[in-house]
Amino acid sequence: MDLPQAGGADPPGVARALEHVADRLKRVRTQRRMTLTGVAAATGISKSTLSRLENGQRRPTLELLLALSLAYRVPLDDLVGAPEVGDPRVRLRPSRVKGRTVIPLTRQPDGTQAWKIVIPVGAVVPEPRAHDGYEWIYVLSGRMRLVLGDQDWVLDAGEVAEFDTRVPHWFGSTGREPAEILSIFGRPGERMSVRTGGEPA
Repeated sequence: MDLPQAGGADPPGVARALEHVADRLKRVRTQRRMTLTGVAAATGISKSTLSRLENGQRRPTLELLLALSLAYRVPLDDLVGAPEVGDPRVRLRPSRVKGRTVIPLTRQPDGTQAWKIVIPVGAVVPEPRAHDGYEWIYVLSGRMRLVLGDQDWVLDAGEVAEFDTRVPHWFGSTGREPAEILSIFGRPGERMSVRTGGEPA
């Protein structure tokens, strides 16, 4: 049974939540590397119904969304984009950028920005670019390749690189294993201060 309607139309909050469900369903399935056939087998939902849900041609029901939430191992809130009213927890919503999984760790639109980035094995073709700012990268796990100007390095877990982003740069996989990194980006004129030793502030 479809989600209830009031007077033939959804309340504004429900309409907003359902607006992008189709895109979310397709994106999550793609991230899980599952086919429509595989999802159909796991949930019992027909392949044609799944296709219509992802194309926005079928209205999602609570029953269908719960089944997909279990199959994809994601909270139901993530599928419907439910507002986080009254919830003090910070929900980090990953996105895909050039094949990489990018998780924002800061919320403010201005100032220093931080991300956790998962670099897949396939990201091996350098695409150097330059822009204003300053970047600091810490390798959490795996090994990462960094191309900076005419220099080419491989960074291991625990190593740090910092550089002026006006120098053409690119970072990616060594081709042998995925890597997880922390990236902190500062606007022009912003630099991190490092304190070692001395008396506490």
